[in-house]
Amino acid sequence: MTTFIKLILIGIISGVILAGIMKIIRKITGNKADILLYNMDYMPVLKKWDHYWITGVLFHYVTCIASAVILFYILFPFGREMDVWPYVLVFAAGGGVLYFLSALTETPPAYNDTAAWFYWTFGHGVFGLSIGLLIKLWI
Repeated sequence: MTTFIKLILIGIISGVILAGIMKIIRKITGNKADILLYNMDYMPVLKKWDHYWITGVLFHYVTCIASAVILFYILFPFGREMDVWPYVLVFAAGGGVLYFLSALTETPPAYNDTAAWFYWTFGHGVFGLSIGLLIKLWI
């Protein structure tokens, strides 16, 4: 199996893990941070399909796959593509920053919901850990 196909599978598996972690957090705490995984209502082009549940799911998995593939190839020239920590750091920090796009939508959670921000950032750190470990094991 080629590296590219493995990266696609890693993105899908890690996307399932991220969705699962966020769903567990919601079940335990009641916090709705998981909604942001599928929310596209603040994106002008994608907004017209936001009312179909499948488009949110596709959006989530395409984003997970693209993130895994792109970061792997960004790290490759630096010889860091097999290290776990860059994936954890980039996805946790990136998720933490991108959380504030929630200010552009009426859909919960609010941009100033500190607990939701923490859960979102934590979930993306786990997503990065999953990608990094799977790359280390499979590639």
